[in-house]
Amino acid sequence: MALAAAGRRDCEVYAVDISRRSILTVKLNALLRRVRVRAIRGDLFKAVHGLTFDLIVSNPPYLPSPEGKVFERGPARAWDAGLTGRFFLDRICAEAAGFLRPGGSIMLIHSSVCGEQATLDALAETGLRTSVVHRERGPLGPLLQARSGWLKQRGLIGADGLEDILIIRGQKPSAQPSLRSCLTAAAASASR
Repeated sequence: MALAAAGRRDCEVYAVDISRRSILTVKLNALLRRVRVRAIRGDLFKAVHGLTFDLIVSNPPYLPSPEGKVFERGPARAWDAGLTGRFFLDRICAEAAGFLRPGGSIMLIHSSVCGEQATLDALAETGLRTSVVHRERGPLGPLLQARSGWLKQRGLIGADGLEDILIIRGQKPSAQPSLRSCLTAAAASASR
């Protein structure tokens, strides 16, 4: 995602990941594509403390795990996110608004099995306007397919065995007052 964004010459792009290999891969691919990306190894927003952004895009690990684990290393670290699949989503939702400029947005990619409404509610609780900007229904991928019995037992997927892949947007209100609020304020002061 960072490399795609860096293809636009008018923006400054940061890529954050806890994985050394992921950061090295981004740096190498940025060099090969001749684009500028500041690749930083770190734990979510801790890596960019003090910065604000117009757009944050995240595809965090979001798969529910029957073991309830969040792995510190190995391939499963890229997809398993605890019993509910919300270990990273909840952290991102709680902190994102503080890293957005007025009018800025966060776009989160995740599966319906880890709670679409929970994400919308969590972002809204921080003052962001929320919406689902994309939804694609389809069969479970191989990792979730292997867990389909457990997911059905927990009511996270229906008998059809399908999931929705979602892109959820949270937008911080603009710092500029709307025309309507300006007119209301002007009318109120004129009536005094």
